[in-house]
Amino acid sequence: MASSNITTEGINYEGKIRRNQSPSQLYEDALRYEPGTAISSSGALIAESGKKTGRSPRDKRVVEEASTVDDVWWGPVNKKLSEESFAINYERAVDYLNTRDRLYVFDGFAGWDPKYRIKVRVVCARAYHALFMNNMLIRPTQEELDNFGEPDFTIVNAGQFPANKFTKGMTSSTSVSISFERRQMVILGTEYAGEMKKGVFTVMHYLMPKAGVLSLHSSCNEGPAGDVSLFFGLSGTGKTTLSADPQRPLIGDDEHVWTENGVFNIEGGCYAKTIDLSAEKEPEIFNAIRFGSVLENVIYDKNTRVVDYTDKTITENTRCAYPIEYIPNAKIPCVGGNPKNIVLLTCDAFGVLPPVAKLTPAQAMYHFISGYTAKIAGTEEGVTEPEATFSACFGQPFLVWHPVKYAQMLAQKMQEHNVNVWLVNTGWNGGAYGIGKRISLKYSRAIIDAIHSGELEQAEYANYGVFNLQIPTAVPNVPAKVLDPSQAWEGTPEEFQDTIGKLARLFQTNFKEYADQATPEIIAAGPQL
Repeated sequence: MASSNITTEGINYEGKIRRNQSPSQLYEDALRYEPGTAISSSGALIAESGKKTGRSPRDKRVVEEASTVDDVWWGPVNKKLSEESFAINYERAVDYLNTRDRLYVFDGFAGWDPKYRIKVRVVCARAYHALFMNNMLIRPTQEELDNFGEPDFTIVNAGQFPANKFTKGMTSSTSVSISFERRQMVILGTEYAGEMKKGVFTVMHYLMPKAGVLSLHSSCNEGPAGDVSLFFGLSGTGKTTLSADPQRPLIGDDEHVWTENGVFNIEGGCYAKTIDLSAEKEPEIFNAIRFGSVLENVIYDKNTRVVDYTDKTITENTRCAYPIEYIPNAKIPCVGGNPKNIVLLTCDAFGVLPPVAKLTPAQAMYHFISGYTAKIAGTEEGVTEPEATFSACFGQPFLVWHPVKYAQMLAQKMQEHNVNVWLVNTGWNGGAYGIGKRISLKYSRAIIDAIHSGELEQAEYANYGVFNLQIPTAVPNVPAKVLDPSQAWEGTPEEFQDTIGKLARLFQTNFKEYADQATPEIIAAGPQL
């Protein structure tokens, strides 16, 4: 296609530009030029991301600029990079891209609401990367492309080429850096496509609160009466699984914005984990893996091209990116009204948090800022007993402002729209990991159904000590014993008190980091020993 409207500084587009190509054209190039690429038996493009099979959070940098320096929550998540080092990385990326025989450009939108969406341009040297972003961003119509003009943000992906480790501010040959002033993101030294997806999210996590609307790391669905639910949760807590509900259209599985009118999805696609995927357990995702989808780092039979979703040879983080319309009950356009329910999901491997609790506004803010879940033994080397993980706002790696800013905006929205907030534990019951059992998915679904039917709002509640939570005395299709962890506990009462005390102290220690910006009411909403 013609290279009109493309003015990315320094990049030579003469004669080699492949702009907004169709999935078919991108398939052809990927198969011809990219080793390790194949077509799966169901029609998806299989690609390899090279040495990096996941994000590199330690190599993420934000440029320290006069216009944004006071906005950014500097620290382990947002590490500073000088404008000079960013310029060196940009130059290095451009020099590499200018040596390529082919360059791919994809122009798309982030955000389904025309009032808040931004125009994003991706410039890369791999057809796999262009197809991935064709799936993850919102695909413009031909008319929108003709009138696209200049992008609001540009991703320059030269991931096959390393960063110079001696450039000031680099910690390795991988660099993912964002300049809000230049409105650019530069990727060096990693071909993992998820960096582009989360880069766009990070940009929206900065721009949306600046525009007075709230960006959220959550999934979202809508009931028959138009009632919207948001689901927050870290990896492995059930965010994707529990929001996939045949009775409720899906607005999105990962990234949303809450405006004065309601919610909208940031993305045009989904990026699902595929480890142990099966047609029985997750039919919607399984059936979305077809022509146009991108499968990353999976192992497949070289003759039949059938993928073995149980094989972790390359990585446990095998994934598929597909357009959201591949999900049968996706709501297009991906927008909805103001949420009625918010579900904070946690997987508590200590076995002491209740399967469901109704939160006060102050507790909702406390648990939102905490973003708790627990890793279980065996998921990572060296983890032998449950290990607490706290990720502020259930998405700490992508926050740009201080977590309290997002929490305050959320509290205001909850108050304005009288939203119910629930803490739902999909982890252990009857004892910690190794003794108790994981709460059955059937029970978790029954709890979510009772939230959506309104039954839980009308239920009777009892106080659950230490964490001071309100827990229902009965939920349809869930045994009463399961609802109160102190009753379900199979060890001694002393062991229970020791365990709940241990978890409470972990919460208190974690929250010290935010206490200086939190109100006394929020601090008091945490566990009390």
